[in-house]
Amino acid sequence: MGKGEQTGPAAAKKRCVLAVDVGNTSTGFGLFSADADETDEPLGTWELTTPERLTADEARMQVAQVLGVLARDVAEQRSLAPERAATFAEPPLDAVLSCVVPSLTEAWSAALETACRTRPVVVGPGLRTGLRMRYSDPAEVGPDRIADVVAARATYGVPVVAVDFGTTMNIEVIDAEGVFLGGIIAPGLALGAQALSRAAARLPVIELHAPKAAIGRSTREAMQSGVVFGEVARVDGLLDRIFAELGGQTCVVLTGSGANRVAPLMSHAAVVDETLTLRGLHQLRLGVVRRG
Repeated sequence: MGKGEQTGPAAAKKRCVLAVDVGNTSTGFGLFSADADETDEPLGTWELTTPERLTADEARMQVAQVLGVLARDVAEQRSLAPERAATFAEPPLDAVLSCVVPSLTEAWSAALETACRTRPVVVGPGLRTGLRMRYSDPAEVGPDRIADVVAARATYGVPVVAVDFGTTMNIEVIDAEGVFLGGIIAPGLALGAQALSRAAARLPVIELHAPKAAIGRSTREAMQSGVVFGEVARVDGLLDRIFAELGGQTCVVLTGSGANRVAPLMSHAAVVDETLTLRGLHQLRLGVVRRG
């Protein structure tokens, strides 16, 4: 049995689900209703900056605060009385965790178990995902990448390519048989911009938006062109190589903090899906319940 899996009556009982995606730069939260299906959107989402260090008590405080905010958001969006909306965020809740920062996994797992009053599903080695892979070592695949693959396959069918813009830029490839073939990992937009300003003393910190033209008329514009247009060219070029290896084009879905910035500039058609990773985590949680 994988870590966080439950059996018996507790597993069968439907509860709202809190999905937590701890990335290197930011931590995302998504609250799903008890009757949400695999492709349903969360009731609400929230995002916080990921700290370098965190205790279980600090993580628990963040969970409590986020649940309170999400309950208020649900009340406003659905025109519900605050008391009614609060029931969506009241424990016991089912929880699912993806954490790509190993030093924070234990704190978040403990915090979710205390705050939600149920043992969280922690996505990682040992958890049955239902994915067929051609990765040489499946244990190396990050939990966020697994979530993206699961959600992209369920929402858009196969074959499909998912591109996630975060601290790193990850591309995941699923073939026509639904098999996860592997992918590409490269530095993300912000990481590239930070590397420029840190390594070159005279280069400033820049805002990550596209300049009016590719030929920059100032140092800032030249850097923005290199970072933003360079990222677009890199993604388009990598997609060309992927399609050549697959023998044809596929649906392309973009997610992450840079998706809306990059999508309009790409030569390839792509769908922006802001909640892809959170929905993938929710789907993994549903899979555990069904197998329980």
